[in-house]
Amino acid sequence: MFVPAAALALGLALTGFTPPVESRADWSEFHRTNMARWNPNETALSPKTVGRLQLKWRRATGGGYSSPAIVNDVIYVGSSRPYVYALRADDGAILWSYKTGAFVASSPAVANGVLYVGAEDLNIYAIDAATGAKLWSHSTGDLVFAAPTVADGKVFIGSDKLYALDAKSGAELWNYSNGGYVTFAAAFANGVVYGGDFAVKAKDGTLVWTSSSGCDALPTVVGGVVFGGGVHAICALAANTGAVLWNRNINANVDTSFSVANGVVYFGADDGKLYALAAKTGEVLWTYATGDIVESSPAVANGVVYVGSFDGNTYALDAVSGAKLWSYRTGSIGSSPVVENGVLYVDSDDGYLYAFGLK
Repeated sequence: MFVPAAALALGLALTGFTPPVESRADWSEFHRTNMARWNPNETALSPKTVGRLQLKWRRATGGGYSSPAIVNDVIYVGSSRPYVYALRADDGAILWSYKTGAFVASSPAVANGVLYVGAEDLNIYAIDAATGAKLWSHSTGDLVFAAPTVADGKVFIGSDKLYALDAKSGAELWNYSNGGYVTFAAAFANGVVYGGDFAVKAKDGTLVWTSSSGCDALPTVVGGVVFGGGVHAICALAANTGAVLWNRNINANVDTSFSVANGVVYFGADDGKLYALAAKTGEVLWTYATGDIVESSPAVANGVVYVGSFDGNTYALDAVSGAKLWSYRTGSIGSSPVVENGVLYVDSDDGYLYAFGLK
């Protein structure tokens, strides 16, 4: 389904829905610190230039589901080997590696010189981002597949429950259970942590609200609205109350977190499609069909949406029309891409981390 570019541009102008602009250039955690998986600072890659992307380097890391974080020209990523790696962004040279006790599907977050990540050995780790030395670890009650979110001096991360840890010491400050396993990155805004169908105060874990909307996973919070996915649906909830603003049935399970940019919400589903919906109303603006399930959460930068698919391809699509601008085949992609300083990074199930730059 495609929408004419002119019509969509007009629609975006009328929504009045724009995420806050982030001043920090680094993609330091899964959601990015603007919680939108949107890089507002990218200028080199655009709908006009992205078709010239070519392989810059690839590095054997073991691959997997971990999505890269980038801080000060260093890439941090987990692996199925199981290791956490730091690589030089320019050429992919490995700067250090840290061995955990099991597969690292969690996507690292880096803040104040410390890398935070979970592993399937039930632990949450804090690692010196410069040296790879372990600073602390904290044991949970189950696998840690979720990506950490770091804010207000705390690390928020899901496992058998949502944990809040002191970022410096790893001490457990509080935990909250909604009765289910928390596999997704929590969202944070204005002193509140969002977990899909619930919101708690970041300070002490006090419940703010719960929701029975059915959209109980994969939260993103932007502009006072929480976007969450569920079985055959995506919902928009008021961030302060949990009230349902809109609910869109898409006849597919939402398998990714959401990217929000310029009044549009982007996400993937198990029908193999990438969706673009109007953030204010939930109207479907366009869809793009890949060849298999989409569990890769999209990234948006400078008018281009990037996403991977189980069909083995990474795609660059026009953010306005959904038209394909570029693709590259590796192996199955469950990891989520990031875009920084004219380079696209994506982790593949073929065991390699890839970097693509302009010719």
